[in-house]
Amino acid sequence: MSSAPIRLGQVGLMILLAGQLLLQLDFSIINVGLAAISASLQAGETELELFVAAYGVAFAVCLAMGARLGDNFGRRRMFGVAVVMFCLASLLCGVATSVAFLIVARALQGLAAALMVPQVLATIHVTLTGRDHARAVALYGAIGGIAFIVGQVLGGFLISANIAGSGWRSIFLINLPICILILVSMWRYVPETRGQGRVPVDWSGMITLALLTLSVLLSTALGPSLHWNWLCLLGFVPVLPLAALLWRIQRAKEARGAFPILPPSLTRISSMRFGGLIAIIFFTSWSGFMFVFALTLQAGAGLTPLQSGNSLIALGGSYFISAVFVTRRLAGMRREAMLVTGCVIQMVGLLLLIATLDVVWPHPGVINLIPASVLIGFGQALIVNCFYRLGLADVPHEHAGAGSAMLATMQQVSLGLGPAILGAVFAQVLQYSGHYQAAGMTAIAVEFGLMVILLASALHRLARERAPAGEEVEIDEALIVAPE
Repeated sequence: MSSAPIRLGQVGLMILLAGQLLLQLDFSIINVGLAAISASLQAGETELELFVAAYGVAFAVCLAMGARLGDNFGRRRMFGVAVVMFCLASLLCGVATSVAFLIVARALQGLAAALMVPQVLATIHVTLTGRDHARAVALYGAIGGIAFIVGQVLGGFLISANIAGSGWRSIFLINLPICILILVSMWRYVPETRGQGRVPVDWSGMITLALLTLSVLLSTALGPSLHWNWLCLLGFVPVLPLAALLWRIQRAKEARGAFPILPPSLTRISSMRFGGLIAIIFFTSWSGFMFVFALTLQAGAGLTPLQSGNSLIALGGSYFISAVFVTRRLAGMRREAMLVTGCVIQMVGLLLLIATLDVVWPHPGVINLIPASVLIGFGQALIVNCFYRLGLADVPHEHAGAGSAMLATMQQVSLGLGPAILGAVFAQVLQYSGHYQAAGMTAIAVEFGLMVILLASALHRLARERAPAGEEVEIDEALIVAPE
């Protein structure tokens, strides 16, 4: 229940959505600047993987904390704190003189995003009702496609324009005036709301999850450069003990009525396990693909940042059209059938992309990449639409909020690990062959293999779930995080 008697007005909604747009712009705009950052700071593929992954991992680990701090101390207040942190982190990214400095600053951006995102949807959720609420959530969902297109074009333009010699730094420094504008206006137009009671933050679970994720991330990212020596493999040793410790901590908290970030009881629900499988396979593949494809186009084919950004406009445009218009037309389709359809369309797009790169290399461009990009973006939107609907299908209504928060955390962890996992494949092939084309095509082929596993799982579930679909769980939008 909102603690403020006023409703969220149109200006307030635009301010909140501007914050969300800023975060998603920053995610897509980064890929355009990878080659320029690599050349400026002498960063190899491993450092770039860590740089891209730092944002997603920090976001994932701190997401539940952000939601609970907003509930406890006020959502507008935490939104403001997050904007200040994001502004500071963007400034640090913009003035970074080393890769290590940039990785730390990027992680701070991820922390700020984790504090900001839950406040946006929670405020919408508690201050709007009926048609206004539905419209606001629809606008929130549409931002992803818009941000992808704008981010690619804007990032490419800023780097190519080299305003005042800023180069790639401008993609971070552009955030500063936007953050200041949001801060100046939010106090007047965004109402303060908070939860009904204080909910403790699961600090032990959050720290253990962070250590577990970092153990996988660092070992995977460093593998190719260290030639998978014993020191690198030693990094995987803590994975199983940390996973067991996390499970024990979460079970203990749930048993005494606390609020763990990954409630173990939910893993016994079939749909939640399937939702976790979608998160691990699809979102890892998605973020990893964006990373390796950007490097392939820029470092391999020599495309400028502007050309690289423009080459993916078709992907973002088809994603937006599919997400906003097509999924509504297919609302009556079984969830599993829509997932199968999305997987097949995306997989055809991946095969077409491999064939296209083989034919047009070393001159891939905006026009010859359109057919494959359109199919990939269209299929991705269908898969994303099914993610929460399938994951929460069997979850009782009273646990829908916890379920959506758990899926959101798994989604963000996967987005964070994607660049390291597919990036390791890319770096290993590049190290062996010396050809960016081979490295990029191999990474895309690995993504295709992962999607085969998801497709087979979806077909198995579709064959098993022959009974008429029941009423879907009402998802708590305040805990859902749209894909970056």
